[in-house]
Amino acid sequence: VQVVESGGGLVRAGGSLRLSCKASGLTFADYSMGWYRQAPGKRREGIACISQTGREIYYADSVKGRFTISTDNAKNTVYLQMNSLRAEDTGMYYCATEGLCGLGRWKRPSEYGSWGQGIQVTVSS
Repeated sequence: VQVVESGGGLVRAGGSLRLSCKASGLTFADYSMGWYRQAPGKRREGIACISQTGREIYYADSVKGRFTISTDNAKNTVYLQMNSLRAEDTGMYYCATEGLCGLGRWKRPSEYGSWGQGIQVTVSS
């Protein structure tokens, strides 16, 4: 299984970025897809998850209303649209799969079997 993130970078506060994550080597539609982030000196936290069917979507309170997760099953890709970015959104962003969203699983990194290498997002204030 290979998971590759793209789309990170430097943006000013209030700006937007869209992260992409392409997964290969698995049946994409069999698994939920999650986004996590890790700020320097902090634990990796779940910020968004979308179920296999797309019917269940979860967001951390800190990003609700600003971030949107979506998938394109034909491209085996999950996206994270990030709007109204804040300095506190700075960190490494990771995509994860081979896991499930429900019952709070999306908050636990240990629930996911495959991870991308991470991509840096820096928001300047």
